[in-house]
Amino acid sequence: MPSPDSVYPPHIVAVVRRTWHERADKVVVRNPRDDDSWDDVTGAQARAQVDAVAKGLMASGVGAGDKVAILGRTRWEWTVADLAIMTAGAIPVPIYDTSSVGQIEWICRDAGVSLVIAEQAAHVERATAVLDGGTTPLERVVSIDDGAMEAFATAGTSISDAELEARLATVTHDTLATIMYTSGTTGLPKGVELTQFSYVRHTLGLVDTMSEVVYEKDASTVLFLTLAHSLARLVQFALLHGGLVIGYCPDSSRLVPLIGTMRPTLLLAVPRVFEKVYNGAEQKAAADGKVKIFRWAAKQSMDYARALESDRGPGMGLKLRHAAADALVLKKIRGLLGGRVRWAISGGSPLGDRLGYFYGGLGIKVLEGYGLTETNAASHVNLPSKSKIGTVGPVLPGLEVKIADDGEILMRGEQLFQGYHRNADATAQAMEGGWFHTGDLGSEDADGYLKITGRKKEIIVTAGGKNVSPAELEDGIRGYALISQCVAVGDNQPFIAALLTLDADALPGWLKGKGMEPMTVAEAARDPRIVARIQKAIDRANSHVSRAESVRAYRILDEDLTVDNGYLTPSLKVKRSRVLADFAPVIDEIYAGKHRAR
Repeated sequence: MPSPDSVYPPHIVAVVRRTWHERADKVVVRNPRDDDSWDDVTGAQARAQVDAVAKGLMASGVGAGDKVAILGRTRWEWTVADLAIMTAGAIPVPIYDTSSVGQIEWICRDAGVSLVIAEQAAHVERATAVLDGGTTPLERVVSIDDGAMEAFATAGTSISDAELEARLATVTHDTLATIMYTSGTTGLPKGVELTQFSYVRHTLGLVDTMSEVVYEKDASTVLFLTLAHSLARLVQFALLHGGLVIGYCPDSSRLVPLIGTMRPTLLLAVPRVFEKVYNGAEQKAAADGKVKIFRWAAKQSMDYARALESDRGPGMGLKLRHAAADALVLKKIRGLLGGRVRWAISGGSPLGDRLGYFYGGLGIKVLEGYGLTETNAASHVNLPSKSKIGTVGPVLPGLEVKIADDGEILMRGEQLFQGYHRNADATAQAMEGGWFHTGDLGSEDADGYLKITGRKKEIIVTAGGKNVSPAELEDGIRGYALISQCVAVGDNQPFIAALLTLDADALPGWLKGKGMEPMTVAEAARDPRIVARIQKAIDRANSHVSRAESVRAYRILDEDLTVDNGYLTPSLKVKRSRVLADFAPVIDEIYAGKHRAR
């Protein structure tokens, strides 16, 4: 049997370079202009830009094994920096662009970062505060907006091609490719060490699994998820390897117009984005007095997608209703997404059946996946040829999965992380018995498709001894257009309750659609008409679970849970322990009977 060294390229740089060589005169990347048109970058140009910056890093004193952080939004220069750091034999350390000074300081100190490549002035200011603090090995901060990439390219003219290739030749399968810090729902983020082989094996396996998506004629995507998140970064490497054209969107407020000019065939998003598109369409319909038509069309879309999964398929009546719904509503939503999207990849949190079937009825197959930073972002994904809504698909090549007696998902395989950086105790705890303990709960069907049922640490045990996994219930309640976040509570209590927040962005349109006067979020939280609507949303969600699992009391909070106020991670996961601690008086008040749902 051939060794991995003879089967797989030595590093991810070689994987991407090979595609850029094959597509030397073809467009591989697009950068947005101010008018939402695009500047094209060919394979040859992409390779030249990465090599030029890599030489500049070497000329600037970056050595093999040095840690270089990237702090910025999703843009082509982020990727150039990432690949250039690896090409120079150094180790890139992504930092979320929303990170505070304290978070940047922790990562720079823990990882031993000597250089930060920051994007905008705000990023430079925070990184410079860490530099000035003197508590880390950080020596230098440079700014992409102030010409850092061009300065590196100029400095690199003193480095020959042979010197660059000699440095890159020191990088092997076992070389540390990156340290990616978890978004930290509890405690300080842990640095996840991933090797070059992990990226190479995963990238090739993912493209092989998703070949129908990646190699589709004129395939393209608009990438807007933060590249500091493991999912976006891994999928980007796979798309670069596959030759799919990537358009970068650094500003989410420009996403809709950029999708309109790019007209992608693939979308990569977290469930919250798919939910926002659905809710936005519903609110626009409500504002135009057509909400009943929208909801009817949405039902036809979901019914049609469900029928496609059955052996008999949709009947003639459903086909006619779906065609009418498409003409009235659905084609407009497809148009909002550029009109060519056939595929979507969803990860980061559960999508929910409702959205999966809705988009399926639009003709967009949402391939839901699952994974953790420790599995290099992805361990499972639904197959283009066989997708099962409600599951995250079968395990990807190179990985093995089993379900423990208590329902926890365990994994082992070639792509798993090497360990937590400078944290042997946490590594040993996570890798007990040779298996990575994910902390997530799930089950497999007869085809090996995995269904996520909850998070082990988030299981609520009521006073009556009922074990409740809050994920499905929370997802059902969050599906209501006006609700932003839902956190179920009830540990050692007689029933399940919930903390809710309202969506400030959706509120004005929702009020207009209902013929109500404008009001603040705090006012809306106490308005009897709105409380009654939310009660109906809770009742609908409760109808899908048992009485013991249903929300029987709730409180609407005055503020949303956001990244800025510290209640969400940069990847938009709720920091449940902090929410429970900070809102303990509110929870106590609920169980004192001062605010009880009907």
